[in-house]
Amino acid sequence: MKNLVLPCLLVICIGFQSCKNEEKQKEAEAAKVAAETIVSTECYKAIYEKDTIDLKLNTLKNGKISGDMVMKVAPKTVKTGEVAGEFHGDTLFVDYTFKDSATKDQIFKNPMALLKRDKQLILGNGTMQTTMGVTYIVKDKPIDFDHVKYKFDPTECKK
Repeated sequence: MKNLVLPCLLVICIGFQSCKNEEKQKEAEAAKVAAETIVSTECYKAIYEKDTIDLKLNTLKNGKISGDMVMKVAPKTVKTGEVAGEFHGDTLFVDYTFKDSATKDQIFKNPMALLKRDKQLILGNGTMQTTMGVTYIVKDKPIDFDHVKYKFDPTECKK
């Protein structure tokens, strides 16, 4: 009888522990969903010569930014993808993950820095570096926001 009691207690303890883990996982998932709730949405458009960029930014409850961007670059290249990042002061640092119309199956990821000046977003030119397959903007080098092609003006969001 004593031999049977010990294994039963062990199984009961493991059952209680797994229930606690499930509750913690559900709480963590609920907190994650709440943090990813969209608080506001802003849309922008940049035009330079024959190039057009449409940008939709969603501000999330946790302060991060997500959204979509479509770059139509002359003559026929179209880059469609998502942006994700956050503001550091008045500069928005995002990663743009996109597919190019020329290479449909391949996914690219580029970092971008956008300065918010008045109501405009200005796409900066910074020094890029790739390490172990990851491209990023070099922190020690300044980003040029004065001599740029793309300045985004606010526009009405499409449904």
